[in-house]
Amino acid sequence: MRVNKKSSLSQIMLHIVFILGVIIILMPVILVLSVSLSDESSIFVSGYSFIPEKFSLAAYSFLWQDRVNILHAYGVTLSVTIIGTVISLLITALYAYPISRHEFPLRNFFSFFVFFTILFGGGLVPWYMVYTNLVNVKDSLLALILPGLLMSGFNVLIMRTFFQNLPSALNESATIDGAGEFRIWWQIILPLSLPVLATIGLFNTLAFWNDWFNSLIFISDSKFYSLQYVMQKTLMDIQFISQQSGTGNASSLLASIPTETVRMAMAVVGIGPIVLAYPFFQRYLVQGLTVGAVKG
Repeated sequence: MRVNKKSSLSQIMLHIVFILGVIIILMPVILVLSVSLSDESSIFVSGYSFIPEKFSLAAYSFLWQDRVNILHAYGVTLSVTIIGTVISLLITALYAYPISRHEFPLRNFFSFFVFFTILFGGGLVPWYMVYTNLVNVKDSLLALILPGLLMSGFNVLIMRTFFQNLPSALNESATIDGAGEFRIWWQIILPLSLPVLATIGLFNTLAFWNDWFNSLIFISDSKFYSLQYVMQKTLMDIQFISQQSGTGNASSLLASIPTETVRMAMAVVGIGPIVLAYPFFQRYLVQGLTVGAVKG
């Protein structure tokens, strides 16, 4: 009875801790949403609040005026995120699997090569010159996928460690049955690696979705602007108008722009779709790894 009471008390305390953690995480999101739905004047008078003092959709109406560019940027970012995440997972898995095999003679060299790229980089100027002069990715979707995002050495090492923990009997039995290395990787290793693939895929999805730097550096054609860069550019325009508020025309224009609430509305618009990505990956994170894979 005492053991059961202690176990029940521990579960209750654990649930309380998790509930408090969820509340702490949700509070900033709720605050951002509340401010985006508030009237601009009430924000300046009363400050931020979790419940809008005066409800207003002025911030979203302001963004709606630029809906064509925002929707186009949504399409660009969504395409880049999907294509980049899939290609990045395939390349990472193709690199991590050979260096996880003990019989691969050059695995230490290629592992060190990946580790070296994590510690040292060539700098911004050589990086820019390689992608513009040699690869020539300017003003294309490749500019939003390839530079700095397509492959991460850290993700390769994570996936290599996961592959190393899989039972070697899987490879041996498949080899005895006549399977080649690619077939073993594609039909046996990858299906058992859904948890690590989901984790790395989530990292890649967030990186591609939140990226605005590549658009700033490599994109001059507005049809290739990413969503985050369009949002950042709009904020910079609003900030410029605020700095020019000394002139009469700028003052009248600034008065018609809900500056504070627009910032929060942009955060809501930008974060909305990516919130749906985590539940998609979450379903794979809780699956077993090798249950039933090796028969006793």
